[in-house]
Amino acid sequence: MVSVGEPAGIGPDLCLGLAYHALPPLVLIGDPECLRRRSLELGIAIHLNLWQPEDPWPASRSGELTVFPVPLARPCRPGKLETDNARAVLAGLDRAVALLQAGLADALVTAPVHKGIINDAGIAFRGHTEYLAERCGSDQVLMLLAGRGLRVALATTHLPLRDVANALTQKGLEQSLRILHQGLRQDFGIDEPRILVAGLNPHAGEGGHLGREEIEIIQPVLETLQREDWRVTGPWPADTLFTPELLEDADAVLAMYHDQGLPVLKYHAFGEAANITLGLPIIRTSVDHGTALHLAGSGRAKIHSLLHAIQVAANMVRQRRIFVA
Repeated sequence: MVSVGEPAGIGPDLCLGLAYHALPPLVLIGDPECLRRRSLELGIAIHLNLWQPEDPWPASRSGELTVFPVPLARPCRPGKLETDNARAVLAGLDRAVALLQAGLADALVTAPVHKGIINDAGIAFRGHTEYLAERCGSDQVLMLLAGRGLRVALATTHLPLRDVANALTQKGLEQSLRILHQGLRQDFGIDEPRILVAGLNPHAGEGGHLGREEIEIIQPVLETLQREDWRVTGPWPADTLFTPELLEDADAVLAMYHDQGLPVLKYHAFGEAANITLGLPIIRTSVDHGTALHLAGSGRAKIHSLLHAIQVAANMVRQRRIFVA
């Protein structure tokens, strides 16, 4: 399933473009009228079929899309956010989770939502990752971005920078690494993952002179996992961690915070990477970009990341079946 995301953003544009790509059969979750209007604005010839959970899963046909309808409160206009539509955006995610938990779909791929407008509507919302974790009852999940052979996971996600150090604990870091290790095995088929772990502070703390998180939090966790014969190393200084010599011997990197790891990943593979949530009982991937309100309805939005996210989700479905077997 593919959620359309923020209707005023480029989500509808990207989803409409899926009609002309060879993809596994999929169902969009969103407002059919929004998609119809956007197709007229973009000049895309499209046929929309409506779908309900009691219907058979649709076949994939060029020029056609199937939609599980979740109506908006107000008609959407490209680039114009509406607080009244925020609840419909989240309702689509809720319904997707319910369908996945009922075994009626294999995976969820999400187009971007706008965190600001959801919060402006009076709904506390930090992001897809945290919202889906709550809806699935998962105590801890992990954000992993992957593209062009590089995988970067985050020990903390959408936090103000001043809160990051206090959010790092031995228990939380160990759980993040266990989720990453399991995800690399079951979702990517890597039997013995090689993981590089970044330090938090400049120069990985400079032996405690620039911070003690590496000594008191990160290193003890790594030693625990190394005693279990894990191939995990660190804490590495983040400014030299992302170099070819180190990365060629790694399957993934665990960064300590959002803007420590993701600028490198996005410089390397922006537009061709997928955002993956590990630790959920469902498979969820997403694009590596935001709503791009300035591009909505312009015909200039690029579909590559959404296509990659769909392909990654399909690969994860196949790999989990093999792993379980």
